[in-house]
Amino acid sequence: MPEDFEQRQDEPLSVSAALALAKKSLESFTVKLIGEVSEVSNKPGYKAVYFSVKDSGASMPCMMWLNRYKSAGVDLRVGMLVELTGRFTLYAPKGRMNFDVFGLSLAGEGNLRLQVANLAKKLEAEGLMRPERKKPLPQLPERIGLVTSPRGAAVHDVLRTLRRRYPLARVMLAGVAVEGEHAPAGLIAALEAVRDAGAEVVLLVRGGGSFEDLMPFNDEALARAIASLGVPVVTGIGHEPDTSIADMVADVRASTPTAAAETVSPTFESLEGELDIEGSNLSRVLTTRIERALSAVDRIADRPVFADPNMLFAVEAQSLDLFEDRLQRAIPINLDRDRVRLAHLEERVRSAGAAMLPRFENQLAMGAARLHDLSPLTILSRGYAIAKDEQGSIVKSVDAVRLDDTVQVEVADGRLGCTVEKIEKITSENILFGGLDER
Repeated sequence: MPEDFEQRQDEPLSVSAALALAKKSLESFTVKLIGEVSEVSNKPGYKAVYFSVKDSGASMPCMMWLNRYKSAGVDLRVGMLVELTGRFTLYAPKGRMNFDVFGLSLAGEGNLRLQVANLAKKLEAEGLMRPERKKPLPQLPERIGLVTSPRGAAVHDVLRTLRRRYPLARVMLAGVAVEGEHAPAGLIAALEAVRDAGAEVVLLVRGGGSFEDLMPFNDEALARAIASLGVPVVTGIGHEPDTSIADMVADVRASTPTAAAETVSPTFESLEGELDIEGSNLSRVLTTRIERALSAVDRIADRPVFADPNMLFAVEAQSLDLFEDRLQRAIPINLDRDRVRLAHLEERVRSAGAAMLPRFENQLAMGAARLHDLSPLTILSRGYAIAKDEQGSIVKSVDAVRLDDTVQVEVADGRLGCTVEKIEKITSENILFGGLDER
């Protein structure tokens, strides 16, 4: 209590003074509180946002200057649980008390929901939630990946559903923690593991829980891993009202783990129905094709060539007959013509031969005469002789023999065996003066 107030406590105060004293006292300390928003007034043109918070026993009016409200980044709505920092103040003209808010944030789950909402807006702006980005599910997957806790009820629900509806599929389970600080990293590693193992579609599931329990599925890194995994991802997280960031970026969002299993597994009845439909379609298509083929065969069978096989070679047979007739008429004519030509050629050859013979006879006689004149026998008949050495070579010079060599001398009517006893060489001077050069 202020000292001057104690001194004048017996003196009455004016209303303004009393309110000023109360205002000064209230504004002297700062309060942090939590309450539920019960009403909000944020009208265009106002300099402040006016709202009320309450709990089970009281309600309190609040105001927050517009610049502070925008900086807080919280869009106030009725029912929100908020944490406020501020001080009490009095508006003297009306005698009303307000809580002047300095700081505003969502309290508990509300703050988490705000973070999730902001992340959802960010990823949606990047296009991770667009329908055209989502991949279609395989109709009859042979390998189904399952990422969940190995100890929760969700894994049993999924396996039981797949066993009942689609036992042909091979389930590849990656058991990981689905709660806690390190859960997002484990979920990412598990998704990549089942993908690398050959899963055609992946189920990412967990059972129900509080909003805080489901926060690992609101992780940004996990959302990006789901969007870029390369194979379709089906989520079944929590219960029907629960929607996480993982649900938003997944290719298909199911309401529960069991619904997720049903999404990727056809029932026997549906398979049987689809097979019946496909069988009917196949039968209809094959029947149509067979009927068309039969019609084509009938049209071909009606052609004249198949009714009378001779039609197949009729043109060729007629051509052969025509060619045969032409040959039979052409051969005798050509033979007669060739005989006449041959006779003419024979006569021409004989005439040419008779004209050529005298000329060749004269040439032959002249050649024979020349040969006779040049023949050694003719020379020998005139008294000449031919000397040959022991090897049979004609001795053309006295230099080819030596004294006592044996030579053969051929005369017109025989040969003489002679021994060289004397060699005389004939020179030009010997011929002129009639002498010989005797060696």
